[in-house]
Amino acid sequence: MAGTALAAGLLTVAAALSLGLAAVGGAAVTAQRAAGAADAAALAAADAASGAVPSADDPCELAARVAGASGAALTGCVVNGFVATVEVQAAYAGLAAVSRARAGPPEGH
Repeated sequence: MAGTALAAGLLTVAAALSLGLAAVGGAAVTAQRAAGAADAAALAAADAASGAVPSADDPCELAARVAGASGAALTGCVVNGFVATVEVQAAYAGLAAVSRARAGPPEGH
């Protein structure tokens, strides 16, 4: 009887740990997805601002489309010359993962 209670307790602990690790893993994946979306959006905006990628859209509009295609929402965009700085947000289980990225020519050039 004691062995059955011990086994049930161990199974409960293992299930709780598995659920916790799944939640942490999902949050980590969402954070990486947000970082990738920010990088891609910043590159798209900087390329559009420099003329490297011809686009009829404003660089920030293009960044918003790229972020949306990556499963995130553009929450901030500033283009200064050929340098674009963006902020994106992705949601997971009611929590927000926010990431920022900057793209453009190297500083000093």
